[in-house]
Amino acid sequence: MSDGGLSVNGPKTLKGAVAVLLIGLAVTGYGAYDYTQQSDAVDDAVEVDATITELDVESTSSGSSRDVDYRPTVRFTYEYEGTEYAGTNLFPSTITSDYDTESEAREVLDGYAVGEPATAYVDPSDPDGAFLRTETSNAPLVAVAVGLLFAFVGARVALRRVRG
Repeated sequence: MSDGGLSVNGPKTLKGAVAVLLIGLAVTGYGAYDYTQQSDAVDDAVEVDATITELDVESTSSGSSRDVDYRPTVRFTYEYEGTEYAGTNLFPSTITSDYDTESEAREVLDGYAVGEPATAYVDPSDPDGAFLRTETSNAPLVAVAVGLLFAFVGARVALRRVRG
């Protein structure tokens, strides 16, 4: 059975190395794009009145890993320029942060209560994408770091395969 050219020590083939390099570059690019987008959204945001409709903490685990992470979730409604919207973003980043403990995830939701008013922030260029906290998340930077690691491994192995 083929393992797709990958091993714990990195890709076994030039094709696998190039795939890892391209995946790494894509993840790095997306992380950098998301970080820039969230920074722009915070800079351009205008305040709107919102109402919290749902708060929760979801537990997530990845495949065979026994580690459980926790993600705070929120739903809120708001009006911008006469149109009603529903939002789910705590932060302006599309890449979300996970937390090691449920209590850490719940702390992010402190200050919000279902049925209570809140202030949301809307980037006028994306009124559908309101968020509750005008803080940038470091999650996109983590994606950049992981992508760079993959790109470095892929490039290093590809160069070794090309050289012989």
